[in-house]
Amino acid sequence: MLRKWEQGDPETIKLWKKMNNWAFNGFDQTYKRFGIKHVKVYNESDYYKQGKKLVMDELKKGIFEKDEKGNIFVNLEKYNLPNKILLRSDGTSVYMTQDLILAKLKYADFKMDKSIYVVGSEQKLHFKQLFKILELIGFKNYDGCYHLAYGMIALPEGKMKSREGTIVDADNIVEDMIALAKKEIQKRHELDKKEIDKRAEQIGLGALKFFILKYDALKDFVFNPRESISFEGETGPYIQYAHARICSILRKFGEKIDKSFVDKTDLSLLKEKEETELIKLLGKFPDVVENAADSYKPSLIARYLLDLSQSFNEFYHIHQILKEKQELRNARILLINSIRQVLKSGLNLLGIEAPERM
Repeated sequence: MLRKWEQGDPETIKLWKKMNNWAFNGFDQTYKRFGIKHVKVYNESDYYKQGKKLVMDELKKGIFEKDEKGNIFVNLEKYNLPNKILLRSDGTSVYMTQDLILAKLKYADFKMDKSIYVVGSEQKLHFKQLFKILELIGFKNYDGCYHLAYGMIALPEGKMKSREGTIVDADNIVEDMIALAKKEIQKRHELDKKEIDKRAEQIGLGALKFFILKYDALKDFVFNPRESISFEGETGPYIQYAHARICSILRKFGEKIDKSFVDKTDLSLLKEKEETELIKLLGKFPDVVENAADSYKPSLIARYLLDLSQSFNEFYHIHQILKEKQELRNARILLINSIRQVLKSGLNLLGIEAPERM
């Protein structure tokens, strides 16, 4: 069928277009739900011929070789990697053919310093070979390519196995998470349907994203929906709830926190152990973000937000805010407003909303 497709067989092309539409429509729905947008999408069907030409050009230069069966391959044994076929003997392309030309097309379009390939850990060898081949053909940005590998996620019922039909659809998991969030909200509040739906979406998606992002990317783990939606423990809703609680205090305070408010506030009044601990934690935020970016580990931000939320809750349980004398009250208002800003920024970096009410 691939040969027929590459030869432009009308029936094969018709079927391919129909299946493509099913796939892309489904992708679009899921991406929209997760708030994911693409600046540009590269379709293999648009550039596979360029990939083949690249391979043939490098064959002429002597960088690639032909084996006894007629496959075009690259010899990687001297780099302690297995040799890799780039074009089959029947002329059809392989994933590597497309990946080679895609690297060049992306660089031509964006001139990026880093190109990060987010693909499962079972493809580690593929990307080691890809980056080495890019170096061999003289690709300028080969050392800017990085494979961000990730582990597998299991459910409490066990691992997902496509051959056994035990596959869990991402959209179904999202629906389940939102349904769980609705139950939690309805336990706590009497709200109209529109408000419940809005909060459930924020909390459900936040819980799902945070539970995954709090782990190191390479780590295999079990995703437990009920555990992830809890307002207590190391969860997204726990951090969202800390943010919402601060927003509630600020609403009750009622005054505008502008430059003049900041200028007349005496921060030297913040002397309690819990206050100084919070100030130190706030000061670490820029370094945490930088380390997370440099090491490709959003889990560092997730861990930091848990620590900050926990420290805030400890402070809140021990100390009053609104009932204190004006000078100390204002200093503490400024402190918790700073915590709110950092919680919101941190969640935003993880693609999670920070609700003002929960």
